Amino acid sequence: MAALASERATTEQRDRTELADIVRAYSADYRAAHGLTAPQHKALRDITQCRTAALGGHLEQCQACGASRPVYNSCRNRHCPKCQALAQAQWREAQHALLLPIPYFHLVFTLPHALTEVIRGNPRLLYNCLFQTVTDTLKEFARDPRHLGAELGLTAVLHTWGQTLMPHVHLHCIVTGGGLSLDGTRWIAGKKRRFLFPVRALATVFRGKFLARLEAAYRKREMVLHGACALLTSAVEWQQLLAKLRAKPWIVYAKAPLAGPQQVLNYLGR
Repeated sequence: MAALASERATTEQRDRTELADIVRAYSADYRAAHGLTAPQHKALRDITQCRTAALGGHLEQCQACGASRPVYNSCRNRHCPKCQALAQAQWREAQHALLLPIPYFHLVFTLPHALTEVIRGNPRLLYNCLFQTVTDTLKEFARDPRHLGAELGLTAVLHTWGQTLMPHVHLHCIVTGGGLSLDGTRWIAGKKRRFLFPVRALATVFRGKFLARLEAAYRKREMVLHGACALLTSAVEWQQLLAKLRAKPWIVYAKAPLAGPQQVLNYLGR
């Protein structure tokens, strides 16, 4: 019985441990060992102070019994799990409400790691380029009568890290398994149940469209190239990077979700 009580106490203690506790315990050592950006420093500080006296608050009091308790303010940082739990649940519910009683496909478009440093210096430009390229690629395939001949519905969510917390930029898409006819008068179901469009063809078109946008941004001098990317200011170095990116196949994943689109939306919400 004593062992069982001890195990239960340990479990309860483990359940009470929060990200803020870990940040308080280890952030000083982590900051000393790693060079962090100003937003990263702010995220750690906000997570540490969230819903504590450091951010102020107010006192709630029961009118019946007079019992009172302090309620501290939230940091509202987008990286704080306490603050984003409600936003996550609201987003998930809103996306579930949009689902139709039709098949869906889960697609993932991944950018090569050779672009990691370029993305790090130009996140807004390259992320926008990724969204636009994926959208254009899917629309082109969907409108082609050989594949579907219709307008797709899709939701896209950007992930910038992999499971090991290393840079891994990829776009998750929940795509309807069919679409509206180009004149908007009827529903056209997808021709394949196991896949929406040929994955290798998708990857090839995705690569070509993205590199075309990347090259256009380079010619217009819209990109910031410094630090690890400083050599890319040389036209020769830039062309060598493009040749490297063209030489390898890009990765596109496309399958029907086994447990339905709800499961994928729950994952993306997290």
